[in-house]
Amino acid sequence: MQDFWLYFQLGWQHILDWQGYDHILFVVVLCVNYAISDWKKVLILVTAFTVGHSITLALSVFKLVTINTPLIEFLIPVTILITSVSNILSKKPKHRGSNFKYALALFFGLIHGMGFSNYLKSLLGKSSNIVGELFAFNLGLEFGQVIIVVGILLLSFFLIWIVKIKRWDWNFFISSAIFGISFIMAAERFSAAFLN
Repeated sequence: MQDFWLYFQLGWQHILDWQGYDHILFVVVLCVNYAISDWKKVLILVTAFTVGHSITLALSVFKLVTINTPLIEFLIPVTILITSVSNILSKKPKHRGSNFKYALALFFGLIHGMGFSNYLKSLLGKSSNIVGELFAFNLGLEFGQVIIVVGILLLSFFLIWIVKIKRWDWNFFISSAIFGISFIMAAERFSAAFLN
């Protein structure tokens, strides 16, 4: 049980680590155009992302897939770019197409999971309880993501309902800022992925 709490803590600390801010950016841009009243949709969206990264994290830890680290490190900001553009192009979250958003979050989770895998493999070493530790780490990641989601939904609520910023302006500002950051990240990682 002590190992469970250790890996749970490592999971949420990893997702909330500002040095690995690309995952924080993805979770923020994934839910920024939703309101607090949409919390169930956001929870499903983030859980779809968690399921995706849990799958590839497990496949990688059990050495069932091999990872081209530079390519994955390039694709992570690409997922953020695509999500940012999707937010910018849609005026509000559509009820139609929710299944597509969930599928996309799941697919992008597969990519992000590969990004987590080297970190987790270095932690596990030759551990004999990989399944339990992997489960605890994934729960920790989900817990960290929920903290980010709650934070962004509360900030959105405050700015939109109290300060009276237009919802579209808030979505456009955050999505555009994250687009710019992720574009720079993708450009910096492009050469390592394709030119070396």
